[in-house]
Amino acid sequence: MRLSPSLFFTTNCEPALACYEECGLGRGTILLRWGDNGMPVRTEAMRGKVLHARFEGPGVLFHASDNDDAEPMKGSAMMLEFDDDLDAMRELFSRIAEGGRITVPLARQYWGTDFGMLVDAFGVQWMFSCSAE
Repeated sequence: MRLSPSLFFTTNCEPALACYEECGLGRGTILLRWGDNGMPVRTEAMRGKVLHARFEGPGVLFHASDNDDAEPMKGSAMMLEFDDDLDAMRELFSRIAEGGRITVPLARQYWGTDFGMLVDAFGVQWMFSCSAE
């Protein structure tokens, strides 16, 4: 068994995935669109939007889609844990934060790890943690 989170966007899944790819998080490996090749369409406004996507990178796997009834992300976050590369974490944090909002600046925390949180430009909450000394 494996837990694979799924991100729901209203209509901006494709630009979000492009941003994550540009940031170096990984790449989309599957992309199916509403209405293509016999895929169903709930509403005409959704035609051509992302029905299902799979995104993968080193240590990263999640799914994503556009849903016109999607709710903003609440009560959860995507957590990225770095074992020993604080510089890589800082760089990725900075890239994903562009156009978004930092809610906890990256800093060494009282529990001993470097940690930060942000909401990206697409409304996805991210947590970053690195245990490097």
